[in-house]
Amino acid sequence: MKKLIQPYHLVTPSPWPLLMSLSIFIEFLGIYLFFIYSEIKFMMFGIFLICLIMFCWWRDVIRESTFQGFHTTYVVKGLKLGMMIFIFSEVMFFFSIFFSYFYSFLSPDVWIGSMWPPAGVEKPNIHVALYATVLLLSSGVHITCCHHSIIAGNKKLAMNMLIASIFEGLLFLRVQYIEYWTNMFTMSDSVYGSIFYLCTGFHGLHVCIGVLFLFIMLIRMMKNHFSSNHFVGLEMAIWYWHFVDLVWLFLFLSIYVL
Repeated sequence: MKKLIQPYHLVTPSPWPLLMSLSIFIEFLGIYLFFIYSEIKFMMFGIFLICLIMFCWWRDVIRESTFQGFHTTYVVKGLKLGMMIFIFSEVMFFFSIFFSYFYSFLSPDVWIGSMWPPAGVEKPNIHVALYATVLLLSSGVHITCCHHSIIAGNKKLAMNMLIASIFEGLLFLRVQYIEYWTNMFTMSDSVYGSIFYLCTGFHGLHVCIGVLFLFIMLIRMMKNHFSSNHFVGLEMAIWYWHFVDLVWLFLFLSIYVL
């Protein structure tokens, strides 16, 4: 029998996709119980399972790419294409949210006073949002410097820029937390409150995921998993972070400026 020689990675059977699906189901069930019965334990258990399975799954992917050498040039092209498709799906997700916002913004219903924001709802503080914007844009600049530094082979500078980017991402989340506590309206205050917290909340979730993504890349960089010509994981994390930056710019201009 001839041995099949081809450049692609035939993935071995893995339990992680099924277990991740079950964990996400448990998490959403926990969220439902939290909203209806204020029971948080089941939701926290779901978060724990998701984090545990992510760790195990990413561990296997890192082994396949870094130590077993399965990520050939053809595999890398496929991974990059998959990341592009994923980011495009996220673009369409946020497009639907922006559509709902502008639908209400351009034609406010009579039930909310035929005005936007609705009567009795005070617009969020633009100065806090501007500070958050500066933080996120600075983070984008630092992650770009990290990208160029790793290409140039300057690992120390790349690590410093990555740490700065992670720190600014965490500061952004802190600012958003403060904004939520100081806003004069809630999610239940008409369609404006619902769309505002939906937009900024989902973006904040993506920032959390991006910070985690960058933190994993920092650990891998410290363990010398990247070289100047092979850093696919870091490159995808940088793409994702720039996407998060771009979405926030549209959010800032749409919600806080217009």
